[in-house]
Amino acid sequence: MITRQHFAIGGIVAVGLLAGNYAHSAGPEASDTAAADHRYADLKEKLGSLLEKYRDNRRKGRAEAQLGPRPFYLVEDMDEGRLKQRLQQCADGPFYRTDFSIGHRGAPLQFPEHTKESYEAAVVMGAGIVECDVTFTKDRELVCRHSQCDLHTTTDILAKPELAAKCSVPFTPADPVAGTPASAKCCTSDITLEEFRTLKGKMDGANSKATTVEGYMAGTADYRTDLYSQNGTLMTHRESIELLKSLKVKFTPELKAPEVDMPYEGDYTQADYASQMIEEYKAAGIDPRKVWPQSFNLEDVLFWVDNYPAFGQQAVYLDGRYADPAFNPMDASTWSPSMTELRADGVKIIAPPTPVLVTLDAEGNIVPSEYARRARAAGLDIITWSLERSGPLANGGGFYFASIADAINNDGDVMNLIHVLAQDVKVIGIFSDWPATVTYYANCANLK
Repeated sequence: MITRQHFAIGGIVAVGLLAGNYAHSAGPEASDTAAADHRYADLKEKLGSLLEKYRDNRRKGRAEAQLGPRPFYLVEDMDEGRLKQRLQQCADGPFYRTDFSIGHRGAPLQFPEHTKESYEAAVVMGAGIVECDVTFTKDRELVCRHSQCDLHTTTDILAKPELAAKCSVPFTPADPVAGTPASAKCCTSDITLEEFRTLKGKMDGANSKATTVEGYMAGTADYRTDLYSQNGTLMTHRESIELLKSLKVKFTPELKAPEVDMPYEGDYTQADYASQMIEEYKAAGIDPRKVWPQSFNLEDVLFWVDNYPAFGQQAVYLDGRYADPAFNPMDASTWSPSMTELRADGVKIIAPPTPVLVTLDAEGNIVPSEYARRARAAGLDIITWSLERSGPLANGGGFYFASIADAINNDGDVMNLIHVLAQDVKVIGIFSDWPATVTYYANCANLK
């Protein structure tokens, strides 16, 4: 099997052979010339540099990342300035896997979310941590889905009549005359694990104007693609652990809010659910230091802190308070509990969406919000979500750029946001639907 190591060694050997060829094939007369000496010295220096990089990376166990063209496109699309120049200087790499780059549902900009293929793509692009959103099936098995009830938009369940018949809300076509949209609701809790395994992942989306199942399933956003969605392999939570373990990356499972009444069937409690997720890491022998369990439910986070302290050390409170109309990231009186209260309760990491962490100053520069400053002052680490989920940014970028929309008018502006999040807000990680973008910046800024 040819590995990246072989390519690395091959490159070093090739440069060495070239250096030797220049020294010997030039002949005794040419070898006395300054030009030949310069060529040989230059190649020898390159060989030494390659060898040192190879040895250094072997010592550190660093895994190379393959970024593809997108981050380079984004850098070139930036407005002229010092940051663009600095990022351009990094274009030759090398690029390595980094924990600063977190695969949000894998790499769902182009791959079906929470599939084996999506997770693998995220790792190839340098994500050092990958997310499995965790929910449960009818027979209480944990699986990776963003929502308990999104199978109708993220899988082919509607194309399987025997399973579609089990959906909580069967497919109803749009009625153009009445003006009612097409609809369906299919949940993991509608089917067993065995039935779940028969499904294939597709790009998340639905066509609300559709009058047929086929039309309804063809709802991929224009800025995404169906090129890689033909055979999306769904994952159980256990399978995701084994896959990511084999790929030598870390884990950030999110315990999704159930969309069924809890206790489920009268005896499966929220605590049972929260425990089951952690127990699957313990059963797999995963070091708790490699796991960042997440929840929007503060009680889940505090449960892990109290009952699974080794895992609770890195439990992440996903802050959903931004959805409250009264919430203002520039006014500490509008959020409760306070940052200091959260820290006192044992929370160590908080994770709001990007617009909560940044604002614009009087000159239109992107700067940290009061929320960000208070979190850091209280001793909380910060993770944020999610980049590469907004499509083209020419019109301000939508939700994830809402607090800085006046400073966003081209795709390259995402790099300005990453820069402020990393250097001024000082987040410890960024979720992205296309991890290569964050990986590029992290390597350029020497973030680990």
